[in-house]
Amino acid sequence: MSEQHINKVVLAYSGGLDTSVILKWLEETYQCQVVTFTADLGQREEVEPARAKAQAMGIKEIYIEDLREEFIRDYVFPMFRANTVYEGEYLLGTSIARPLIAKRLIEIANQTNADAISHGATGKGNDQVRFELGAYALRPDIHIIAPWREWDLNSRESLLAYADKYDIQVEKKGGKSAYSMDANLLHISYEGDILEDPWTEPEESMWRWSVSPEKAPDKPQILELAFERGDIVAVDGQTMTPAQVLETLNTIGGEHGIGRSDIVENRFVGMKSRGCYETPGGTIMLKAHRAMESLTLDREVAHLKDDLMPRYATLIYNGYWWSPEREMMQKMIDATQLPVNGKVRLKLYKSNVIVIGRASEKNSLFDADIATFEDDAGAYNQKDAEGFIKLNALRLRIAARKKQF
Repeated sequence: MSEQHINKVVLAYSGGLDTSVILKWLEETYQCQVVTFTADLGQREEVEPARAKAQAMGIKEIYIEDLREEFIRDYVFPMFRANTVYEGEYLLGTSIARPLIAKRLIEIANQTNADAISHGATGKGNDQVRFELGAYALRPDIHIIAPWREWDLNSRESLLAYADKYDIQVEKKGGKSAYSMDANLLHISYEGDILEDPWTEPEESMWRWSVSPEKAPDKPQILELAFERGDIVAVDGQTMTPAQVLETLNTIGGEHGIGRSDIVENRFVGMKSRGCYETPGGTIMLKAHRAMESLTLDREVAHLKDDLMPRYATLIYNGYWWSPEREMMQKMIDATQLPVNGKVRLKLYKSNVIVIGRASEKNSLFDADIATFEDDAGAYNQKDAEGFIKLNALRLRIAARKKQF
C-alpha cells in the first residue's frame, strides 16, 4: 500500500459483489471519499440499480452514463476499419471497452478533484494493465488502487463474509452463473468453471446471445449493409447510428447462430487463458468490411493494412489504445478508408456469413472489361505477360544456374 494519503478516489463500479466490497474496503483502508462511476456500454443489464446501491452505502457523488454511441463510434468502428483480430480469432470485445472506461475515470477524477482511481480487475488478468496504461497515458500523476493486488480477500466466500461484516447488500442467488462474464455491445465473454479445462466442451446453456447452429433457422436471411468511409451506416436500406447498427446485427446474427468462438489466448501478463466469446454483430461487420475493401482498396494498400493489423491488434489487446504508435496507425488506417463506400450483400445461414454481392458506384476498382474471360476488345494485351513473368523470374533463374555448378 502506498504511503500517499488519498482524499478522494473514483471507483469503476458495477454494483455487484466485488465492486461493492471494494467500495467499502477503500473507505476503511484509505479513510477516503469514494466517487462511483458506472458505464452503460450495452451489457444488457440495468445500470440504474447501481445508483441505489451506492446511495445506500452513503455515496454522494455518483456517475451513471450511457456511453453506447461513443463506444461504438469512437472505439469499435475505428478498430474494425483495420479488420482487427487478435491471434487469428479474438475480435477484442473486452479489450476495446477498457480505454473508454479509463478515459472517463480520469475525466471524472479531474472534475471531482479526486487524486486516485480504482478498479476491480484481478492481478492475473489483462484488464488491470489496460485500465492502468490508459489512465497513466491520460494523467501521468494519477494514483491507482487495485484492491485485488493489495487485500487478502481472495475468494467469493471471503468477499461474502466481508459484505456480511459491513452489512453490504449483495445478491446471493443460487442461480448465479458459474462463469466469469464480461459484456458490452460488441460481445459477451465467458471464463472459469469447466472452461478451465481446454478439452471440455462448453455447455449449451452457457451461451446467452446466440442459438446453436443446429437450432438456427433452416432458411437463410439476406442482409444488405451500406458503407461510408469504412463504417456501416445503414442496414437493409435503413439509416442507423453506430450503436443501432451493432444492436441490429447482434440480434440478427444471434438468431442465425453467428459469432461463437472458443479460444485459448496468450494474455499480456504471460499465461495462457481459455475463453469463450459471442460476437454476432462484430463477426458480420468484419466479413462485410473485408468484402467492401476487396472492391475499393488498391492491392498494395490492402496488403499493407493486413501486414500492420496484427501489430495494431496487439496494441489494443495489451492496453496501448492511448499510445502514440496506435494513434499514428489509426490516422493511416482512417486515410485508407476514404474510398471504402458502397454496399455489401450477405447470406446468413447456420452460423455462416457468406458474401454474395458487393458494389460501389464511385469507388469500385473492378474493371469487367479487363478481368473478363471473354473477348476483352484489346483492353489487356496478354502478350505483355511474357515479359512480366521473365523479369520476375530473373533472380530465380540466376539462382538456379548457380545451383547447377
